[in-house]
Formats: sequence, C-alpha cells, structure tokens
Amino acid sequence: MEHSIFALAALAMMIIIPIIIFAVACLVLEIVALWFLFEKAGEPGWAAIIPIYNYLIAIKIAGKPWWWILLLLIPIANLVFYIMILNGLSKNFGKGSGFTVGLFFLRFIFLPILGFGKSTYSGDKSNFNA
Repeated sequence: MEHSIFALAALAMMIIIPIIIFAVACLVLEIVALWFLFEKAGEPGWAAIIPIYNYLIAIKIAGKPWWWILLLLIPIANLVFYIMILNGLSKNFGKGSGFTVGLFFLRFIFLPILGFGKSTYSGDKSNFNA
C-alpha cells in the first residue's frame, strides 16, 4: 500500500512540476515583454515589475483616466473595463480588435508581439490626468 501512495505522489509531481515551470516561464516572458512595451510608450520599464502600479501605467498607455484602476476592483464590471483597457493598448500600438481578443485569451503570446515587435506607440496619454 505504501508503494502505491509514493507512486501516485511521484506521478502527481511529474505532472505538476512541468506545469509550474511553464507558468513561471510565461510569467517571466510577460514581465519582460511588458517592460519593453512600457519603454516603447515612453514610460519607465521597471514599472512592469511593480504590482498595481503596472496596471496604472497600462491604463495611462491605453489612453484611459487614472481612476479606471478603481473600476478594476468591481466584480464582473472589471472584465469589461479590462477588455476596454486591452483594446486601448491594441489601438494605440496600431492593432485591431482581433488583437484585443488575443491579448485577453493568449496574453503570453500577444504581449511579446507588442513588446518585441515593430509596432510603435501612437496614443494620447492626456486622458490619464483627467
């Protein structure tokens, strides 16, 4: 009986550890891509590693007012406003609505496309101080 428990635990670890490694790799990739994205938009890249502040900078780059960060605290409504922020990011880097869908569902693929790709920032940050 003991051997079967250890075998089951070993099997679980063989499944869980690669998933954790993949998740950490995706997280690192997203942070680096966000760093480059912020610098493309004229913002400090280090802001990508500061929790909450990175959302404020993303809201600024998306061309939305700063108080939208508060709207991200409201359940269900936060999804709508998050999608609107992603759409603002897409539009300000010259991408369409399909890219917004990609950012929402496959962030670890589409964020590096924005950060490392040839797209340039052409947005207006004046709404942020409104």
